[in-house]
Amino acid sequence: MTPSRRTFNKLVLGAGLTAPVHFITPVRAQPKKGDELVVGIWGGAQERIVREHVEKPLVEKYGCKVSYVLGNTLERRARAYAERGRPSFDVIYLNIYESREALQAKVTQAPSKAVPQYEHLYEPARIGGYGVAFNPCTIVYDGRKAKKPVTSWKDIWNDEWKGRVSWPEGLGTEGIAALMMTARTFGGTEKDFDMVIQKVKQLKPFAAIHSSQVQLYDMFDQGICDIGVEFASFTRKYAETKNPNIVIADPVEGQAISMNVGCITEGTRNQVLAEEWINLHLSEPCMLAFAREIYYSPTVRNITIPADLKGKVLAGDDIAKMVDFDWAYINANRAAWQRKIDREIAG
Repeated sequence: MTPSRRTFNKLVLGAGLTAPVHFITPVRAQPKKGDELVVGIWGGAQERIVREHVEKPLVEKYGCKVSYVLGNTLERRARAYAERGRPSFDVIYLNIYESREALQAKVTQAPSKAVPQYEHLYEPARIGGYGVAFNPCTIVYDGRKAKKPVTSWKDIWNDEWKGRVSWPEGLGTEGIAALMMTARTFGGTEKDFDMVIQKVKQLKPFAAIHSSQVQLYDMFDQGICDIGVEFASFTRKYAETKNPNIVIADPVEGQAISMNVGCITEGTRNQVLAEEWINLHLSEPCMLAFAREIYYSPTVRNITIPADLKGKVLAGDDIAKMVDFDWAYINANRAAWQRKIDREIAG
């Protein structure tokens, strides 16, 4: 069973109380045949791609073993916090705000030049760990229902979408993107949350509140909603394979940054293997495999984007156009914000 946000918060707080005060300095002993690297990652395509492009060359080089802890990040995060300084994980994948929080809590290490590809990471991918995929959040909509193309986050408030908006649930990546881009679009910042709540309330009644990409896409297919906020990469795959009417907007205010981050745990006994794992993930074969299969945008500059992927993934100047947020402030206010969302938006 997946723990609720409240359950997770209790787990993390409990872990903080029992965590050791001192952390193990990374041990740089050379890997030995039979050493085992433990990787916490999402399943599906993510697992399949890293098995082929990261695990396979790593095992061939060192004769090591790789085991996986698969699934969503809530359980992985709780376990990593509980094991802080004495981890069973060597590498753990987190999203953008989870990675920055884990680094601050000394659950994971800061990125370093010990990973050769660090030199080629875009600046946003050097915070909180090693960014391995950009996956921005933006407005997605049924182009048949639009009087004109959506070019601004303000367009969600146009009368044509009244009662047809699906709003992302809570304070997950999509929810934060929608709320913080509302703040930026209407002249505010993360500190103007009450204004944001009032603006979002103007969109009610919602057609729905979605908790996953699959749920939103099903509602598009069934005609329940016509516009929402989601990951651009997953939506592009959905539009190409199932619903060609769906359009991915590129608002003038920008798309909200979202990123998968590979993190090396504090206290890992497999420091060199973990660094090699990250470096292989950041290599051109792995980056392009993710770009081709699920349209994840590469986080390193030193690869060539093939012609058939140009315009479908971000590169170069596109990276700088993504809108980042004050995640420390957001993370510090999550509990209070969630209560307001439950009472005034979801209720």
